[in-house]
Amino acid sequence: MATEIRGGRSRRLSKHALLIICGVVMLYPLLWMVSSSAKPTETIFRDPSIWPTELDLGNYVDGWTALEYPFHHYLINSAVIAILAVVGNLVSCSLAAYAFARLEFRGRKIFFAMMLATLMLPIHVLIVPQYVLFAQLDWINTNLPLVVPKFLAHDAFFVFLMVQFIRGLPKELDEAARIDGCGHIRIYWRIVMPLSIPALATSAVFTFIWTWNDFFSQLIFLTDPELWTMPVALRSFMDGQGETAWGQLFAMSIVGLAPIFGFFLAGQRYLTQGIATTGFR
Repeated sequence: MATEIRGGRSRRLSKHALLIICGVVMLYPLLWMVSSSAKPTETIFRDPSIWPTELDLGNYVDGWTALEYPFHHYLINSAVIAILAVVGNLVSCSLAAYAFARLEFRGRKIFFAMMLATLMLPIHVLIVPQYVLFAQLDWINTNLPLVVPKFLAHDAFFVFLMVQFIRGLPKELDEAARIDGCGHIRIYWRIVMPLSIPALATSAVFTFIWTWNDFFSQLIFLTDPELWTMPVALRSFMDGQGETAWGQLFAMSIVGLAPIFGFFLAGQRYLTQGIATTGFR
């Protein structure tokens, strides 16, 4: 018995040690960037350690005002787009998911399969027709190309995630509500949505992170520096013809990561619950 206990402890210690080593390896790039943001630019690549020998917090001060507009201007632009994208995805994708999960209509399985097929289309295939369409609508250099599609159930992944969650809810709840005189709108709003909070929170967290970090679409549709978002603004610190301000770039990157960590930590409990309960039924 004692041998088995010692063997079990040894295996647990080995697993924990392996996890700690993997965690340190994965976190090292982030820790190195945090450390580099507090180093003078000329010493960043000469000193690869994560413990700076010479602190230079001036990178944060200089980086904040280095571009045409203060950096908080770009953070606000990103926040507006990300929040609208979250609201749009939650409303439109939940409505579409309720229709696929609860309504019976002709061609439902075909339309659902077509929606899933769009997951295999890379953005590089879609960006040209999207740009042509938005140019004809005179939406280029506005936030509309980045926001309006979110209100049209544009992200099939979140529709699929919510469909899987709603299908797991007992249909007896719908039948009881229908007996009490509720229609589909009231069932959706009063019953399905309160029970779908884990799936909604999961969709909100992923939508915020993906929109906040989106660079390619925002670079294509936003050309006016006044409309630039945080990822596009960070690109301005990299000068292909001259010297890149690495210290300021890393400092503003850390500032740009803070909202992601905050949003993730705020929704972590619901995120874990949503992933665990959604499943692939």
